[in-house]
Amino acid sequence: MLTYELEFRQMALSKKSLFQIITTALVLLLFYLIYLDVRITNSFSDNLWEIPARVYARPLEIYPGLSLTSSDLSRELEWLGYKKVTNLNKPGETFRKGNFHGIYARGFNFSDENEISRKVNIRIKDGFITELSSRGENIELMRLDPLEIGAIYPAHGEDRLLLRLDNVPPTLINGLLAIEDQGFENHLGFSFKGIFRALIQNLSSGKVVSGGSTITQQLVKNYYLTPERTFFRKINELLMAILLELHYTKPQILENYLNEIYLGQDGRRAIHGFGLAAKHYFNKPLVQLGLHEQALLIGMIKGPSFYNPKNNKDRAINRRNLVLDEMEEFGVITIEEALVAKSMPLQLNFSSRRSGNFPAYLNLVHRQLSLEYRERDLTSLGLRIFTNFDPILQKKLEQSTSTILGKLPESDDLETGSIVTKVDTGEVVALVGGRTSGYAGFNRALDARRPAGSLLKPAVYLAALEEPSQYTLATLIDDVPLTVKGPGGRLWKPRNFDRKTRGKVPLRQGLSQSLNLATARLGMTVGLDKLLDVLHRLGIDQLVPQVPSLTLGSGEYSPYTMAKVYQSIASGGFQLPLRSIREIVDSKGKPLRRFPLTYDRTFNLSTMHLLQYVLREAVRTGTGKSVYYTLDKDFDVAGKTGTTNDGRDSWFAGFSGDLLAVTWIGRDDNGITGLTGATGALRIWTEFMHTAARRPLIYRMPEGVEVHWVNEYTSTVTDDSCENSVLLPFISGTQPAQYRSCKKNDPTKKSWFQSLFGR
Repeated sequence: MLTYELEFRQMALSKKSLFQIITTALVLLLFYLIYLDVRITNSFSDNLWEIPARVYARPLEIYPGLSLTSSDLSRELEWLGYKKVTNLNKPGETFRKGNFHGIYARGFNFSDENEISRKVNIRIKDGFITELSSRGENIELMRLDPLEIGAIYPAHGEDRLLLRLDNVPPTLINGLLAIEDQGFENHLGFSFKGIFRALIQNLSSGKVVSGGSTITQQLVKNYYLTPERTFFRKINELLMAILLELHYTKPQILENYLNEIYLGQDGRRAIHGFGLAAKHYFNKPLVQLGLHEQALLIGMIKGPSFYNPKNNKDRAINRRNLVLDEMEEFGVITIEEALVAKSMPLQLNFSSRRSGNFPAYLNLVHRQLSLEYRERDLTSLGLRIFTNFDPILQKKLEQSTSTILGKLPESDDLETGSIVTKVDTGEVVALVGGRTSGYAGFNRALDARRPAGSLLKPAVYLAALEEPSQYTLATLIDDVPLTVKGPGGRLWKPRNFDRKTRGKVPLRQGLSQSLNLATARLGMTVGLDKLLDVLHRLGIDQLVPQVPSLTLGSGEYSPYTMAKVYQSIASGGFQLPLRSIREIVDSKGKPLRRFPLTYDRTFNLSTMHLLQYVLREAVRTGTGKSVYYTLDKDFDVAGKTGTTNDGRDSWFAGFSGDLLAVTWIGRDDNGITGLTGATGALRIWTEFMHTAARRPLIYRMPEGVEVHWVNEYTSTVTDDSCENSVLLPFISGTQPAQYRSCKKNDPTKKSWFQSLFGR
């Protein structure tokens, strides 16, 4: 009896223990399910991914009268991935016959207005658009879709272009479901049939080789879990898939899958989603993919590296054709459509200018963005950054740089930095950070700080010309030896480049001929305090050494800084911020920030006009005269050479009517180059302007300025026929008071300045 009671008690205790164990297990499972549920619902939303900020070039705006060559238009279309055809059938196609271009424009959603997709006819004559029409009607203006020049990626390197389900071709959706998850519309996140099939395969192989995953399970695995093949991870995947299905609709799950799936690698950048994959492999939007291209992407899901069409062409074609066969078997496409698609070549189109090939310019954009945006915002919010970058001008700058550097002696160790802006707006349109285009290293255009030498001399003459009662272009100044005691009692003894002196010289000649002695004496007379003020108003916001050698360009400056200086000069005395960014738009297309043109007048227009005259003269008859070995004599430009001690730095800064460019050449180790401004940087500048500049510098004499004939050696007003007479501009009332007539010697004589008036 006692034994029976003991056995009964033990059985009761065992049942109680078992109940407690089961209850505890269920409670733990419940808590674990709650944990998984919270994890899913807190992250599965429109902010599911960190979306990089995408950076775009300026859209090419086309209108009648635009200065644009056929070759430049063709190059732009090539970069944008437009396919050359004989007949236009779909967006993203183009053909050319001579100077006639047919384009099936893709369209683009700009923040201010949507550019529609349409067929456009363009005719070009003598480098200008003469016809712009669509369906027989003239068009006043159209914009091509902008070139994506880069992105600001999150640290993990993932990249994607977000898709909405209604922008995905139905054949791709139906083909995807036929290949990856035939029961997607009906299951609750998992498929018993798939699990059973995978179980058989795993048992037969003795290890986990297949998971039988549905699309929902694949999404959970890709976004929430690790790729390891373990039992515990598989259970997690199953539970989370069920929870996902309970909370979200089938379209939501499918849309997120289309954006999440991994489809290859581009260097360090991971290609996620069908949207980015279409651009990466075919350089066109997903909606424009043909059936054979859609099938290739579907097939790559099984193994993006194994079936990579770039590296494994035959393997990729076989996989694509298998997908097409299965799509036909499940009724997604017809037999005829499958046969046509299988006969197509791969037709890959990796863009010749893929995202990230303009690191120097992107570096500038990133710096300007960082002043207002956190790094996390730039790498996660899907911002669209529209810039002023001009790929046509960038290419010409790169080609000019490469051509000239290749011709210079002992050029292997030479480096360079250049920046190009629009004269009227200060928009930065092109930038070279080194001799190797596409190199993402040290950005010399922004960060190389080198003595500017004679490039800063215009500031000295501007400081003098702001005192018109004392200085005019005809004022005689001394070009004779000079000794100045500097800091610490050190003596500073500048010399002219040719080691010669010239005595009395006209003020304008001191700058156009880049005379060190005349400039240094003038600068010391005007005063260093005045010179520092002028430099600040020209745009130099860094600490500048207040020493006598400042008059000849001491201190260290980047090409970017010198571009700010010459932007002020070229604009006629306005300080214009150098702008790389036009507009910032959020992921939904809403404008967040615009960067309108802003300016401050910091110099009198009349005074700046006189300085521009001398800089014109510097390239006509002075140190920059070799410009016109290449440029047309009638194409007016202005600029200044710069050379530092021992020829370590070669500079040139100059501008036409539309473009300003600053170029530096030197060695990273500050070694001797043997180059002057004229023999080095000027050649790159000239080569670029010859191909890029469209508008000469137009002479417009402002109110308050008048011209007079003066004797350049006596600084007296004279007659136009007198020997040594030149026609010079003066601020009204400041011309020399003394008049001296003479006999007519050469009535046919004309100066380059006189020719501006047609006299």
